[in-house]
Amino acid sequence: MKSFALVVTLSALACVPATAAPKHPRHHHVSQTAAHSYAAQPQIACTVVGCAPVPRGCHPEMGYTPDGTPTGFDVAVCGGGAYTLYGNRR
Repeated sequence: MKSFALVVTLSALACVPATAAPKHPRHHHVSQTAAHSYAAQPQIACTVVGCAPVPRGCHPEMGYTPDGTPTGFDVAVCGGGAYTLYGNRR
């Protein structure tokens, strides 16, 4: 009798899908005002002095030693390449 109940239970569970979808899918809409009000995330440069946000108007590039060897650290290049922060660039 116990084995019969086990077989019936297992066969009933086999008919149920593993992940049942909800009857009414929920859509999370963000209003246009809210979508435009989120601030952009700043870029991060991992420099010799540590990882820091790149200032506005700058972008991270690979850093080099004065003899041209890559350092493995970033430098922040600002002003269209006019100057760098935290190291040398090629």
